[in-house]
Amino acid sequence: MSLPDNPASVPQHPMAVIPAAGAAVTEPDASRQYLTFELNARRYALDGLCVREIIEYPQLTRVPMAASCIHGVINLRGAVVPVIDLSLRFDQGPSRIDKRSCIIIVEVVDEEDAQVLGIIVDAVSEVLEVAATQIRPSPAFGNPIRSDFIHGMVRQGDDFIVLLTIEHTLAVAEIVASGSRTRT
Repeated sequence: MSLPDNPASVPQHPMAVIPAAGAAVTEPDASRQYLTFELNARRYALDGLCVREIIEYPQLTRVPMAASCIHGVINLRGAVVPVIDLSLRFDQGPSRIDKRSCIIIVEVVDEEDAQVLGIIVDAVSEVLEVAATQIRPSPAFGNPIRSDFIHGMVRQGDDFIVLLTIEHTLAVAEIVASGSRTRT
């Protein structure tokens, strides 16, 4: 296989951003990897830097009097990891667990420390390389989830993928507070 003499003649994927030869990658052109997944027939993505691993849906242990979106806990190599039903967190009803369902293990950093959590999703799709210039703001209305959960949107073909802000989507203090409100 030989490389073309003129890189401009190489067809590019619509999502690809390739800097010119010798050009330094600047912050606006910097790209990040996002893990895409499906939930309730919609596509979402998380910043790949917060994803630790993806596991099959295991047997969970229920936690009495926990917030409604906390599906239970799992033992992950000796660590107790709370598992959030993302569909319930988005006020879209409980997740339907099937053979493609899995748990994405993420690390959420808040002002105090880092917390490892699992989130239930319908299926994991792919890892996308997304340039900062490709991220569009979400519309002011018509979003299926709270606007503070959304970092932006990326177009892929005829579809839009919602990029989540993990710090807001899985705000530990807010989830804990919602559990205490349901008990009183």
